[in-house]
Amino acid sequence: MKFSESIKPISYLKSHALELIRDVSENKKTMVITHNGEAKVVLQDVKVYEQTQEALALLKILALSGKNLKNKKFKSLERTFSNIRDKIDEFRRDSNEIQS
Repeated sequence: MKFSESIKPISYLKSHALELIRDVSENKKTMVITHNGEAKVVLQDVKVYEQTQEALALLKILALSGKNLKNKKFKSLERTFSNIRDKIDEFRRDSNEIQS
């Protein structure tokens, strides 16, 4: 991304809103809008925003997983599958009771 083309003053946004929104949407751009020479807001295509949020969520999951591994807060694979089998058995028992 060329920042020289991606930074616009709020006056430009006011006078070219439709054109700017169309450009951001069609070209998946991210624009920085300034006010009094300072960056104030970001104008971004909604799909790019959603992808960014999904990527951040995955990074948070990875960070939490790493932290849990470091602190030894995890279940073994065997225990995990054993718990799943127990839940399936419990579900089957409950289903059989309901049908009876």
